[in-house]
Amino acid sequence: MSYKKAAHVLPEELLRKVQEYVDGEFIYIPRASDNKKGWGETTTTRQELHDRNEQIYAEYLAGQRMEALADKYFLSLKSILVKEYSVGFPTGHKTGTAGSFLRK
Repeated sequence: MSYKKAAHVLPEELLRKVQEYVDGEFIYIPRASDNKKGWGETTTTRQELHDRNEQIYAEYLAGQRMEALADKYFLSLKSILVKEYSVGFPTGHKTGTAGSFLRK
């Protein structure tokens, strides 16, 4: 989200009308519902997080302990468990308990 000067984007008559309600203050004008974008659609953050989660999962499959992954990526152990589940557990672990992963 960026700020734009109202005088640069609004017709003078409309600007004066808005000033009757919020003179000299900041206001937020939400997007029209048909123009809304999902989280991460306008930046690379969504892809970067996906890539990081894939890397965490690959390191887990290579034998890294979850505690070490949590420390390395500055995440809680619970966050690591959630990421492992969202990326996909190895066969046979999808319905397993968290304890079986912590003992790896």
